[in-house]
Amino acid sequence: MMYLRFINKTAQDLDVDIVSVGNLSVGGSGKTPLVTALALKYENVAIVLRGYGRNSSGLYVISDGKNILEDVSISGDEAMVYVRKVPKAIVIVSEDRKKAIKKAKEMGAKIVFLDDAYSKHDIKKLDIIIDVKSKNSSCLPSGPFRERLWYKKEVVVLKDNFDFKRETQLKDKCDKMSLVTAIARPKRLDKFLPEVVSKNYFEDHHSFTKDELEDILKKDGSDSLLVTYKDFVKVESFGLPLSLLDLEVKVNEDIFKIIEDYRAKEN
Repeated sequence: MMYLRFINKTAQDLDVDIVSVGNLSVGGSGKTPLVTALALKYENVAIVLRGYGRNSSGLYVISDGKNILEDVSISGDEAMVYVRKVPKAIVIVSEDRKKAIKKAKEMGAKIVFLDDAYSKHDIKKLDIIIDVKSKNSSCLPSGPFRERLWYKKEVVVLKDNFDFKRETQLKDKCDKMSLVTAIARPKRLDKFLPEVVSKNYFEDHHSFTKDELEDILKKDGSDSLLVTYKDFVKVESFGLPLSLLDLEVKVNEDIFKIIEDYRAKEN
């Protein structure tokens, strides 16, 4: 069924440079920090994503590259991370990626990064996929993969710790911290973690309440909650003591060469 959908689609040229970054498996792979690192290199850049976990539907311009226009409940957590990390980028959430790309182009974008859009085979773009290893190579529902790397589909596959490397900074460290996070595959944080009092995992994109976080602080007797940036943008307004595990990636310059070669070929 998925293959038929792929071969029956014709990629439409939307007359703007488009780069999609994602992974084929369910769950996190580090695409948000990778998109961030790539987008920071460009002027007149836009980031388009669906906006999972947001309390809204339809198209919203979250940032026009100068001003934040919506709050995190409208944007969703990942879009707000992009707004804060790439302040000069136009950031748009929309279920309809084509509509959002056209809006970004109207607003002056010369290059658009799509967050997790490999399956949008009807859009002409450069597809970058983060290689995620799994013992089970099956597609849903019997395995973790949403789709295959289809034959004749041109894709750039990036390997973690080879094509890009992760770096972390621990900000506002306290003696006693409780980890609280709502990201996919939270155990991937383990190798970056300092000593914590407890690890509190919530469903991906979970909308925290102040009470549940205060309960964790009280139960653990902690000085602060240790959160990722994706969590931080949702809880900073609560006024609770926070420590931030800030993850960034450094990208091999060869990847930017691939993007520039693609842009040159298209133009």
